[in-house]
Amino acid sequence: MSAEESPISSPILSVKNIEVIYDHVILVLKGVSLVVPKGGIVAILGGNGAGKTTTLKAISNLLQSERGEVTKGQIDFNGERVDKLTPNELVRRGCIQVMEGRHCFGHLTIEENLLTGAFTRRDGRKATAAALEKVYAYFPRLKDRRLSQAGYTSGGEQQMCAIGRALMADPSMILLDEPSMGLAPQIVDQIFEIVRDVNAKEGVSFLLAEQNTNVALRYATYGYILETGRVVMDGDAKSLRDNEDVKEFYLGVGGGDRKSFRDVKSYKRRKRWLA
Repeated sequence: MSAEESPISSPILSVKNIEVIYDHVILVLKGVSLVVPKGGIVAILGGNGAGKTTTLKAISNLLQSERGEVTKGQIDFNGERVDKLTPNELVRRGCIQVMEGRHCFGHLTIEENLLTGAFTRRDGRKATAAALEKVYAYFPRLKDRRLSQAGYTSGGEQQMCAIGRALMADPSMILLDEPSMGLAPQIVDQIFEIVRDVNAKEGVSFLLAEQNTNVALRYATYGYILETGRVVMDGDAKSLRDNEDVKEFYLGVGGGDRKSFRDVKSYKRRKRWLA
């Protein structure tokens, strides 16, 4: 289902047929469309090189730092076109990306890292203090470690810190890039449970790029599968979990050698999506 065909009348995010090129030559995304409903959790799924991170960076306007640009299509956030804004302007509007690899400031304490997330706020110290306590309520482990330098904390704690830092900006939407990367399964489940809790209690929408399809489809309500820069399948989480091709190629169920999703018959039936 394309962004233009979506029954969602006023999504918080609408990506419409975007194309992304690096160094004026390398075509990375080709006609990618997706929508995120207000208060929803949507997953972008696929293997390495599928275009998941590029899609998130196109939305958050971080491509220019890597010599990339959106050359076709448009991106709307809360009903306004935003693909020409600076990353700072987009953060002020409430859309924030948590980068792959967490990127905490290693020399700062956990609490100092969290407070950097409130830099764009203009509602005073009391609101910032209240936001900090709210983050600690969602991530009690961070409160225990608040005076520790982030560089000496675990990967799970740094991922919690990165998400908490995003929450400090009072976002309406968070883009999460590979939140499970390098973490033990128990920590991954804990982080995703907190994401679902924040989504339910705060109404924050999430768009997450994730290789761990099994986990992502347990928590997301809708998913898009990317291969080589194109959406090859999308649907609600249950239909994707039950799809035989998805089971074989992305959930590790089924025999035989793994080929490209493009090689399966059902993909050929869906090639109209790539027109």
